[in-house]
Amino acid sequence: MHIIKLNAIDSTNTYLKELSAKHTVVNFTVVVAENQTNGRGQRGANWEVENGKNLTFSVLIKDLLLNVAEVFNLNVLVAVSLFQTFLQLKIENLAIKWPNDILADKKKICGILIENQFKSTTEILSIIGIGINVNQENFINLPQANSLKNHAGQEFNKDEILMLFLNQFQNNLNLYKNEGASYFWKFYHKNLFKKDVPMPFEDISKAKFMGIIKQVMPNGLLQIALDDDTLQLFDIKDLKMLY
Repeated sequence: MHIIKLNAIDSTNTYLKELSAKHTVVNFTVVVAENQTNGRGQRGANWEVENGKNLTFSVLIKDLLLNVAEVFNLNVLVAVSLFQTFLQLKIENLAIKWPNDILADKKKICGILIENQFKSTTEILSIIGIGINVNQENFINLPQANSLKNHAGQEFNKDEILMLFLNQFQNNLNLYKNEGASYFWKFYHKNLFKKDVPMPFEDISKAKFMGIIKQVMPNGLLQIALDDDTLQLFDIKDLKMLY
């Protein structure tokens, strides 16, 4: 494990991507930024952070995924590792919101953005960007976001959280390599937000409909049971949960 700590940077994912393009970067290199000015999330959304209050970092992983069909396994592995980290911190009422946000009491406390580079037919390099709302208290115009501090009513040490996650993640990587993805998928589905519960959605055309989340497919698509008892698959770009 090699950790690079920076003060202010536009994006830890971008920094790590450019670094790996210019140099040979060891596996499990971690870049941590005290302040990230242009963090990105799913759907291209910006990840706004207060300087020094939150944890923003990226991890380089290689020699793990063997083919394109396994790419979403890493999303599951990271989400489960974060969930387990928050359990160790005694954070209650946790859930994994498809594809890989972590919620506490239905509010987002952590987001993940994984960017994969396909170097060859057998080599996949992954850069995992993670943003954890740690000690930020104000979330103006972000009613569905919250922090560990607001949720638990106490201040947290960011460095301790980082090392807790990295150790958990490293242990899970070894488990994945030795035993495969089955355990992580079961954990993921067991804690999947709104699974088997009727709820409203909005599709890409802004049409609203009711459905029931049944499962996440190996390729990352969400399977939803519709009112007419048919099953339909959705990509993250084509669906919004209304809750």
